[in-house]
Amino acid sequence: MQLFYLPNLNEKSEKAIFSKEESKHIFKVLRKKIGDEISITNGKHIFFKGIINSISKNNCEVHIQNFEEKDKLNYSLHVVISVLKSNERFEWFLEKASEIGITQITPVICERSERKFINEKRLNKVLVSAMKQSLKAHHPILNPVISLKDFYKNKFDNELFIAHCNETKKELLINSLKPKTNVTLLIGPEGDFTDNEVNSAINLGFKPVSLGNTRFRAETAAIIATHTVSIVNI
Repeated sequence: MQLFYLPNLNEKSEKAIFSKEESKHIFKVLRKKIGDEISITNGKHIFFKGIINSISKNNCEVHIQNFEEKDKLNYSLHVVISVLKSNERFEWFLEKASEIGITQITPVICERSERKFINEKRLNKVLVSAMKQSLKAHHPILNPVISLKDFYKNKFDNELFIAHCNETKKELLINSLKPKTNVTLLIGPEGDFTDNEVNSAINLGFKPVSLGNTRFRAETAAIIATHTVSIVNI
């Protein structure tokens, strides 16, 4: 199945109109024609089925026939992760987290973060591509990059966890999770959080957790945590 993405669709939509770029891809590359069925998601847990009623290299219009709500998680997971030195590794994390199941991502700048910015447009394209590839109907929210200090100023009402490598007493994340809850999880940069950042998080109610006995790369730790939360909620 080929899945397309149009965020402006909703339950009342009767037709879908694709951009010139997407229309060209549908017409010239996929060689779709009038009467062919198209599957679309709005990234908000809804799949739409439609039939192409007009198509050219500049325009593709689809008549919506029905829709179905899918992929609604019974939990929410907000991963707050340091901007990584490698763009490719950060993109890899977003791709795999989207496939596994995640609600939102907030990139943060920590004291030891080696990069201070992200290409938000490109990263959203990665999320869309992963959603389409895995045939999911949920587009995770990518929040703007923010300093960790500013993130700490928010009000929190989720289950709060911070995964760090400091030699302190920590419970395994999998033993700390409860099914069907809203989770916010902090993952630090390549050099880990500083003691001050960890202590600030603990003072705000974040519980220190371990992901196992191995020391992981930041992006690997984030994926292990994402998968752990999804497993607890199966």
